[in-house]
Amino acid sequence: MNGFEKRASLIKEKIKKATLEMLKTWEPRRIRITDIAKKANVSQVTIYNYFGSKEALLEDVFKDYIDQAVNEFADYMKKDISVKEKIEHIILQKKEANKEKFTLAMIRELMIEDNEMMDYIQKQYDEKIIPLMLQMIEDGHRSGEISPNITAQSFIVYMNMIIQHSKELGEAFEKNSRFTEEMLHIFFYGLCGKP
Repeated sequence: MNGFEKRASLIKEKIKKATLEMLKTWEPRRIRITDIAKKANVSQVTIYNYFGSKEALLEDVFKDYIDQAVNEFADYMKKDISVKEKIEHIILQKKEANKEKFTLAMIRELMIEDNEMMDYIQKQYDEKIIPLMLQMIEDGHRSGEISPNITAQSFIVYMNMIIQHSKELGEAFEKNSRFTEEMLHIFFYGLCGKP
């Protein structure tokens, strides 16, 4: 990468970082190129030159956000820790994501009419997340941490239910400090089970 390309890359990253920060507190429809340019300390023309439009910039930012989240998830799932710790991390991660006010649920809501973005998210989920979950189930069966009566399909359906309700879970996490522990208990022991 020559000096010009390096500088261009740094400017693009600065613009995307500013946009991501704004998305944590602003509705995407309210954000204007003017606002992004001011926050990133660049001209509006620079943003249009690198991204073409606000929509293209938002799409680029969302894809980067998804990629980073998937990579962090993959790194954590590959750690040599118990299945219980991995599941706790998944549930606790939902709690932390809600604190940031910029969650996958928000991305879904914002991009619901953007078929290309939805296809991208689904592809990441199918190609990267599902194989890691299946490996975790297999590891859990081998170690005895997951009942042999639980199939991969039922586990994935259960996890998808949690993911689909992440907005409601996030609100409950905020209202009740014990909610995380309660959810973990239900996850591992059911309603009647004992630790």
